Amino acid sequence: QVTLHASAELDARRVKQYTLTLWASCPGEDEVEERLFVWVMAGQVLRCDAPFASAGGDVVQVLADVAPRTPLYVVLPQPLGGLMVSSVCPRFRLRNHDTPLVLTRQGLVLAPADGFNASKDTQMFRLEIEVMDRHGHNCSGTVRVEVLPSHRPRVTFLEPQWAVTVPEGIGPLEVVTQVHASGDNVRYAILAPTAPALFTIDEVTGEIRSTCQLEVAHARLLVRAYNALHPTDHATTMLNVTVQGTGRRAPSCVPALSMSQVPETVSPGSTLVTLRCTDPTGTNGSLHYALEGPPTSRSRFCMEGPRLQVNTTLDYDSEAVAAVGFQFTATIVVTAGGQPPRSTHVPVLVTVTPVNEFTPVCPSGATFTVPETAAFGSTVGRVAGTDRDYPLDSLEYSLEGGPSPTQPFSIDTRTGEIRVVGPLDSQRHKSYRLTVRLTDTRNDLDPAKRRSCLCDVAVHLQAVPDQAPVCTPEVQELRIMARSGGRQPVTHLACQGSPDGAVLAYTIAGGNEDGRFQLEGNTLFYLPNDLAETRTFVLLVEVWGGPGAPRRSTVVALVVHVTPRSTPVPPSTTTRRTTLRKEPLVVTRTEAAWHPPAWFVAVLTVSGALLLAALGCVAQSLLCR
Repeated sequence: QVTLHASAELDARRVKQYTLTLWASCPGEDEVEERLFVWVMAGQVLRCDAPFASAGGDVVQVLADVAPRTPLYVVLPQPLGGLMVSSVCPRFRLRNHDTPLVLTRQGLVLAPADGFNASKDTQMFRLEIEVMDRHGHNCSGTVRVEVLPSHRPRVTFLEPQWAVTVPEGIGPLEVVTQVHASGDNVRYAILAPTAPALFTIDEVTGEIRSTCQLEVAHARLLVRAYNALHPTDHATTMLNVTVQGTGRRAPSCVPALSMSQVPETVSPGSTLVTLRCTDPTGTNGSLHYALEGPPTSRSRFCMEGPRLQVNTTLDYDSEAVAAVGFQFTATIVVTAGGQPPRSTHVPVLVTVTPVNEFTPVCPSGATFTVPETAAFGSTVGRVAGTDRDYPLDSLEYSLEGGPSPTQPFSIDTRTGEIRVVGPLDSQRHKSYRLTVRLTDTRNDLDPAKRRSCLCDVAVHLQAVPDQAPVCTPEVQELRIMARSGGRQPVTHLACQGSPDGAVLAYTIAGGNEDGRFQLEGNTLFYLPNDLAETRTFVLLVEVWGGPGAPRRSTVVALVVHVTPRSTPVPPSTTTRRTTLRKEPLVVTRTEAAWHPPAWFVAVLTVSGALLLAALGCVAQSLLCR
């Protein structure tokens, strides 16, 4: 009994036939040798990757601090028989459910939603995955995920408790102090009080600022520092802030902090905020207002008495506004007369919001060419639309009508790349006319205010010839005289392949069992040997157009009459080539195989034995008579 090895992988495109030589012998008898020919037929079989489908499975090593739901592994089935992966539509199923890892419908293995346990020991997870296509073909494999301990530094504060003393009169958004913790990706937050009334903290820098003009007070702040990627890694510290009195009162203004949000189309001269300031001494008429801050802010805003006004246009789409993060900061200094002068600082923050002003523009000459044999997922081209609104060229692409048999294309919504998602046939469609919609995104504060345009895209199909080689003639009758010495040429095959001039391949498919002939390119050679009498050989030569798929071939029949040197021959000894009609010579090549089941062989054997017994009885009765 001959069986297929468990780890064997058959591929009809590489090896179509295997020849097995079998020896058998019994004690006291001669050894018997036979050959077994195994043909491999092409079929649609789903096959998984070698490491994944092996006995030990594939191994993936990750650190314990990997972010939650991070892709760790992807299962890639390899279908045979000329189908692409996306056309097979594989389904993935997890056999064992005793693991926190997640397997998606696309075959992605993701980290747990809560991340891995930060253990000092190596953790091991095993996943048994089965892959099946819509035809019922399946394969399975194993993935082992080794979670290694993380060596990143922990988030820690140098001091568990801080004490800060500041004078009263500090204006809003002025820096009071700064906390610092060591670690990676550190962020800061105030835990208590849950709604701090006097202070706020910058989550990146740890700077603690006042939210209003400070008066004599005492506050206790519980500050937490944590890793932004792993929030479970955190530390806390207690901050005591004491505001001491100074005995000097500066002007008081309402509001103490100005935060404005204006659209980019606001006209110059518009008032953003009007301050209402009072002097504790009662001389409000002696207050002076001045604007301080970066030059970019002072050039775009100005003070008209207590009113902060827009001085010039605020173009959200300009590089200058983008460079400051679309926010302008300044400080209004309110100074009261007297000696020494007393002043109050009112921080100003102006945020410019976008307005969708421009419509997307289609590219000029959106025409692409793709061969009709393009595989599923092949890139046809990219539609590069433009938009003058900031962020520049922030577009979404969509295909009107969507993919269909009459429109076998799809478009990437983010990049605008057009890809093939269906079969192409240049005989039915010479070209396709696609309508692509360009829609801008993130160009207005109101997400509903979006602009779009339609673009015409032409996709031309490039025909790919696939005819078999043509040989002239298809049948030849040749006569040669065998001579001593080296090999002698017999004939040159005249075959023509595809118009692109691809190199043709030749092989002797039949009739050369004793190896008397040899092919080099399109030339047939005869290898002389001890031939006693004239002999006729019928050779079948297969010609195909190189290693490309699919393989289309032509078979040429050669009838070669070989006459030994000592045998009389007709006066004309030249090689004669004639093109025979196909009726006189019929070359039949039949391949049949029958493998009856065991029960059929048993029934046939018993029936034959009964028949022989019946015939024996009849013969005996006749002889007795």
